[in-house]
Formats: sequence, C-alpha cells, structure tokens
Amino acid sequence: MVFKKKLHTFRPDGPEAKVDTHRTKGRSRSEPSDPKSLERNIRQLLADKVSGNLVGLWLLIPEHLRLGTWDLLCGWTKQPGTHVEPRLALQLVHEAALCVKGLRQKRCLSQKGFELANGLPFVASDTAIHQLLNAHTILDAQQLQITLGKLRYATGHFAAHILAIDPHRMRSYSKRQMRYRRDKNEDKAVKTAQTFFCLDADTHQPLCFTTASPARSVSEATAELLKIASQILPPLPYHPLLLADTEHFSTNLFDHVAKTPFDLLVPMPNQPDYRKKIRQIPPHMFIAQWAGLATANLPFRFSHNQSPPIYQLVQRCGENPSQYNFKGFLCSAHRDELQLLIGDYPKRWHVEEFFNAHQDLGWNRAGTLNLNIRYGQMTMALIAQAVLHPLRRRLGKPFSDWDANHLARSLLHGLDGDIRIARDTILLTYYNAPFTEKLRAHFEHLPQKLLRDNIDPRIPWLYNFKLDFRFK
Repeated sequence: MVFKKKLHTFRPDGPEAKVDTHRTKGRSRSEPSDPKSLERNIRQLLADKVSGNLVGLWLLIPEHLRLGTWDLLCGWTKQPGTHVEPRLALQLVHEAALCVKGLRQKRCLSQKGFELANGLPFVASDTAIHQLLNAHTILDAQQLQITLGKLRYATGHFAAHILAIDPHRMRSYSKRQMRYRRDKNEDKAVKTAQTFFCLDADTHQPLCFTTASPARSVSEATAELLKIASQILPPLPYHPLLLADTEHFSTNLFDHVAKTPFDLLVPMPNQPDYRKKIRQIPPHMFIAQWAGLATANLPFRFSHNQSPPIYQLVQRCGENPSQYNFKGFLCSAHRDELQLLIGDYPKRWHVEEFFNAHQDLGWNRAGTLNLNIRYGQMTMALIAQAVLHPLRRRLGKPFSDWDANHLARSLLHGLDGDIRIARDTILLTYYNAPFTEKLRAHFEHLPQKLLRDNIDPRIPWLYNFKLDFRFK
C-alpha cells in the first residue's frame, strides 16, 4: 500500500509500498510497509532489543488475546494480518489507551516500545491514519461495534437488565456552519459535536455509541443507537429498561421504543402545564410507601397521539399537603413504580460517572466533523476501553479506581523496561515497577496462564511470538 501525502488515496500493496511516519522536529518520512519489509524490520528490532518507558502498554497484549482484538481489526480493515492496515488500527487503539491528544505527544511515542506493540517498526503519521479512517464508512464502524459488543456480552461485561442512554457533547471550534446548542437556558449557545452513548447501568460498561452532526435531533440519534444495541444483545426473555433524561421526552421516541425490545423511563419536564396536571391527580390514586413518600401509577397519552397509552409515574414527597413536592416520569410499559423510581432510575447517573472517568480515551475532543473519521477513531477508543476494563478488574485496587488518564500516566506510560527475544518468546523486563507482587501474580509465566484459559499465547501481529514478563 502507498500512502500519498497530498492525494490522500490508497494504492494496492506492492514491493515498494510505504507509509508516512512521525519523526523529530515535525518532519516525516516514508517507510516501507509491504508485508516482507514489516516482518524483516520487526524481527530486527526484536533482535536489537528495545528499551523505553512505554513498555507498560504491553500489559494490554494479554487482554487483546483474550478479547480477540486482532480478528476485530482485521475484519474492520478487510485486510489480512500480514498487511499494514490492521497494525495502523492497533496504533489507534493504543493511542486511545495512552490518552494521547496532541501532535507533540504523538511525535514522542517512537523508540520507547510503542510502535513494536502495534506490530510496526515505526509510528505512522497523521496523514496515514487519516487515510485509513477515511477509507472506512460509518456502517463499517457500527458493524465493528456490534461485533465487539457481542464478544463483550459473551464474556459477561454486560448484565443487560438496565441500560442508560445519554448524549455527550463537546464544544467545537470548527468554522463550518452548523446548529448551535446550549446545555442550560442561561448558557450561551455554541457549536458542539455530539455523541450518544448506551451504557450498561449495572456493570458501568458501554455497549455502543453513535455520533452525528449537531443538526440531528435526540430522537433521531437515539433511534439509531437503539438499533445498534438491539443487534448486540441476543433475544432476551425480558425487555431491558432504558434510563434517559428529560432531553428524551418525545412522542416520536416513545412511538419508536414501542417497536423495539426495550422499555423506556424518562422524567417529565418541569413545565407549568405538566406541574398543574400532576397536582390535580386525586389523592386516592397515591399509595403511601413510607413516611414522606407516596407514588402513583396511571395511564398517560400525549396530546393528539393515537398510539397505545404509556404510563405516568408520580413521586410525591412530604407529609402535609401544603408541603407536597411532585416529580413525574413516563414509562413505556407497566412496571412497579417503586422499583423504577427508587431502585432503577438513580443508576442513570453511572453514565455521567463513565464520561468523567473514561472520556480522555478520545471522547472529550472533536478534531474533525468528518463522520467517517470520527466514528472510526471513537470506535478504536471503545476497543481500548474494552481491553482496559478486564485489566483493571484483574489487578484490583488501586488500578480499578483510577480514571483513564491516571491509569495511562501511572501504568501504561509510567513503567521503564526492556524488550528482548529468547527463542520463540518475547521477554519484557520491568525495573522498579510499582505493586510488583500484584503484577507478577498475573503476568509472570504468561504463556502457561493463557493456555490454562484455553487462549493461544502466540501474538499474531508479532509473527506468533509468545510474550512473558519479568520484574526486577
């Protein structure tokens, strides 16, 4: 494949295929990227030995093998593993895991153990990555999310009982003409790039996301999001509950959810008309749950809407009528209101916690409004989160409590070591690593541990070498 810096086009692989690479002082050069050159240069790097402070990234390789990341990337690029495209995609995944943001950070990744972890003898430039992402469509990225989600569901990452959906918006400084949005009435409307996430509210793990131009409405984007989520989850004997915020209070959305395998719970807006109607509910319709709390569950119809009725859930707080405080919700199915309001709905806030903890993987910035590129880059970040989650769970505290940026800085980007070869095994030695005993328990004698879990310990993008760790 030849990456033409000016034309931004792909060419077939050949003996002179090249990729633009990062170099110092902002300059770049082209490196051969045909399969033979890749293998020859990778083997030479391993023979020469590598020393650097990015070897902590290699802790993700066992999780890649367990998840099947390489097969996912080969399927997305539609290229065999000997070619350069899946390796460039793996570079994107690892950049997300390291929370790399700017050009200066990217240009400092080489010769530290980073490129070798991607199965590359170089760090590809932004031009090469741009061409890779722009060659794949939104549909390709969505199909990758679906395959990833099915793998994660099969490994128990999702409980699939309660799902939280929420838009995540970032300010855009693009000069394009686009719709302005505001979070609150008192805020100034600004240009934004919007992304919509679906999160498992019990395990706090993302199923999927969709992104769109600022002109797209919440109802339209949510319909696409639910389509992806429904393809990830198998047919279930129950309807998963969707938790949303007031922004999803829409006739169109309730009509759409009625055709899906989901139930929807949304708070009613705090508008005078709705407040008046709620206060007019007869007192005998409320059931006292405990002192200061009563609930009501009654049918509801939107004005001028002929669809089947939905259900209005009302929470009344206070003991004296003069002190009553009401909060209304709508649910697309008849469910126990106490469980919905007290047990289920507070879990919606886990999606906000997820954004705070993991947005540095690449969901807190919008470098372009080219949706093919944004979908691809953000989907690679979704893969990065999928391999970081079992690593956190395996290592336990304090790693499991760190946000993405802290984990990248202190573990993936914070360990010194060297990489060398011994027969059919790559030996990675860490020096003065923190929490050595905890790391040693999971990573020393790694090939034997993987075999016990019925995982092939050979690394396909490193020409079937095995990997083992040492701690000194």
